[in-house]
Parts: sequence; structure tokens; C-alpha cells
Amino acid sequence: MPEGHTIHRLAVEYGVRFGGRVVRAASPQGKFADGAALIDGCRLTGTDAHGKHLFLGFGPVGHLHVHLGIYGKVGFGDGPAPAPVGAVRLRLATGAGYADLRGPSACELVTEEEKDAVHARLGDDPLRAGDDGEAAWARISRSRAPVATLLMDQRVISGVGNIYRTEVLFRHGIDPYRAGRDLGRAAWEAVWADLAVLMREGVRTGRIDTVRPEHLPEAMGRPPRVDRHGSEVYVYRRAGQLCHLCGTEVRTATLAARNLFWCPTCQPT
Repeated sequence: MPEGHTIHRLAVEYGVRFGGRVVRAASPQGKFADGAALIDGCRLTGTDAHGKHLFLGFGPVGHLHVHLGIYGKVGFGDGPAPAPVGAVRLRLATGAGYADLRGPSACELVTEEEKDAVHARLGDDPLRAGDDGEAAWARISRSRAPVATLLMDQRVISGVGNIYRTEVLFRHGIDPYRAGRDLGRAAWEAVWADLAVLMREGVRTGRIDTVRPEHLPEAMGRPPRVDRHGSEVYVYRRAGQLCHLCGTEVRTATLAARNLFWCPTCQPT
């Protein structure tokens, strides 16, 4: 499932390509035909992202609410738009370009009140202006749940997925099974600040890069990572391999139905 930086990046891309413009809308697949008909001929008035939720504003018509889920993706192209291929849930287009949305878990028109309700149930987002992590800390500091579970709870922190949670805990030497209430305020502030930096870089590059410059392959004289994920990481999906920093074997376990990775030496109990 795409992590929050991807959704914020999509909000920017939609805004750049369609912001302030009248768009044509269609649902070639047919599953969003009624909604597309309402959007068709409307002006895109704004974009917004909160965690893994994307909103496209169409004035009095309301907001298009999109959650990509596991299989959703968006493809952009320059005009003129070719005939759609495959199951395109929604195509937005102008004479200059188009965007095809495929396979989302949510694609719906919502009112302003319904949009506000989505925001209300989501936690602080490191990429949203005005979110400072205080509400997240209030919940974490009272919780007996492992911090690795809390970081993935979208009601606590919004937009953080498995890669970011795994890597930020390694970067700060935090045992993923440590209870939230045992984390400590200073440690939380460092994690929150680091997430904001890492995720902003993700918005800029479209990648999740978590390895500090001094630990990159060229700095350490080690082979680069070969993996479909692509970016350099410390422990994510490196189970059984040796930690780049200490040489300990990276461990894995299932926590809250997701694979967890950590180094028991660099992240002591």
C-alpha cells in the first residue's frame, strides 16, 4: 500500500496539472459513472492530502475522496489522451493532459462535512501543515501497545506505513516492541521530526530513502541493494542479512498482521 508521501505527491501533481482548470471526467470501467458525470465540466478548485487519503475539490459538487488501498494507482500523461486501456475507474482530462485512476479501495464524492469527518478520524500527519505530533504523543504516551503498532495506526499517526515505521525505529535505536508509554518524550520528538524530514524527501523524489549519507554503499564500500523496493534501507525486508552498522543478523516477525524488521543489537530492549 502506498505510504503517505505518495498521496501528498499525487495531490501536488493533480494541482499542477489540473488546478483551476475545467476538466472532462469519465469512468471507462463504469464503476464511478454517476460520480464522473457530476464532475465532468467542473473546475478543480483545490487538492488536499491527509495520510493515505486524497481529496480533489470541485466546488459546489463536493470533493472526490480517493484511497488507493493495496492495488490502486494513478498514471499521468500529456494530451491528447489515448483510448483508456484496462480497468480505469476515473479519467480526468484537459487538452493538455490526463490522469487515470485504477483499482482504488475508495473513489467517491463527499460533502464538506463528510470530508471533515474523514480528517477527524485520522491522526497527525507529519506532512500536514499545522500537525505537530502532540495529539499523537497524547495517545502514544498512555498506550501499552508496542510503538511499532502505534506508528502504523492511522488514528494515531496518519500516512506512516511499514517502511517508514521500520526504518525510523532503527534510525533512533528503538526496540519495536517497546510500549508507547515507555518511549519517552524526547525520543518521540526525535521520531516525529525525522518522519517529517524523511517523508518530505519522499514527496520530492517519489522514493523512500532512509539511509544516512555516511551509511550509503559508496561511503561504506558495500554492494548496493538489489530489490524491487529500490531504495537503500537499514532493515526493511532484510531479514537474515547482516546489519550495515553492527553485523548482527536482521530479525523479522509478524506484528499487527504486518512484517516487522529490526536489529536486536542496534535496537536493544
